[in-house]
Amino acid sequence: MPILDELKAAIAKRLPELDVVIGWGKGFDALHHTPVFITSEADLDKLVLGPLSVQNLATYLTRYPKTKKIGVVVKGCDSRSVVQLLQEKLINRENVVVFGFPCEGVVDLEKVKRAFEDQGMEAARVSEASFQGDRCTLTSGGKAGSLPMADLWADKCNRCQYHDAVISDEFVGQRLERKAEDAYADVAAFEAKPLAERQAFWQEQMSRCIRCYACRNACPLCVCRDQCIAQTREPNWVSQRTGVEEKFMFQMIHASHLAGRCTECGECERACPVGIPILLLKRKNNKEILELFDYRAGIDPEAKPPLLAFKVEEEKINERGW
Repeated sequence: MPILDELKAAIAKRLPELDVVIGWGKGFDALHHTPVFITSEADLDKLVLGPLSVQNLATYLTRYPKTKKIGVVVKGCDSRSVVQLLQEKLINRENVVVFGFPCEGVVDLEKVKRAFEDQGMEAARVSEASFQGDRCTLTSGGKAGSLPMADLWADKCNRCQYHDAVISDEFVGQRLERKAEDAYADVAAFEAKPLAERQAFWQEQMSRCIRCYACRNACPLCVCRDQCIAQTREPNWVSQRTGVEEKFMFQMIHASHLAGRCTECGECERACPVGIPILLLKRKNNKEILELFDYRAGIDPEAKPPLLAFKVEEEKINERGW
């Protein structure tokens, strides 16, 4: 049975006990999927699944009252966000049904657009999109083009360690049991650059920030949207000035609040309308957390995140040798 049909059958079985199931449906054109909210069996026909199912649907879980019974469809990286939300008791386990599946990867839509525009095609006018095997074929303005999927995967997929959902109540498809290595080589390469070069890089990146807060709003772990420190006046940590310092201050606060919590789903970077590589900041923090505490976020629902716990003596932190 095709995996989408399996998913529809699994949702149909659990739907009577749920208020809503969050999945993906067709977007405004053939190149986009969008979140859909299923409340009846008739809605099941809206479901789609594939490399265009890029959004992390766990982001929506904290937008419902904890008493609502919610179903959510998750990729491996999305499921880690569910685990983190459970660890922090931001959702109730008994009121969430997780539908997991094996994910081969999702495409980076910006890579797709650039690649096909290099072939003289208009990505904004895509009428058909096909992902078969290791090729992506698009039709735009009556012209067809094809590219290898290897050139289009999101960067996070090339280093993904959890293609299968790490937590699920209903799992459809065959587990991939595939695990890439992620030694944070991109972070190490950036750290090796001179300080002045790193500073100039971030100044240039932050000068393009428009402070739309799309990165915050797309993040599944940024849950204090109505009381965000970027907009509250008590305390007044960040002003509404548009200088580079204020923009960078907001991004550093955002990154710091996610230290040891970020599951690197990449939604912050994907949602950024001006293409700032802000996931690099979160990965820098996660690299430090891994080295200090041997901990990756969102893997074990029973684990205690190191920055949400306290030990008198930490094994790799020498507080007495100063």
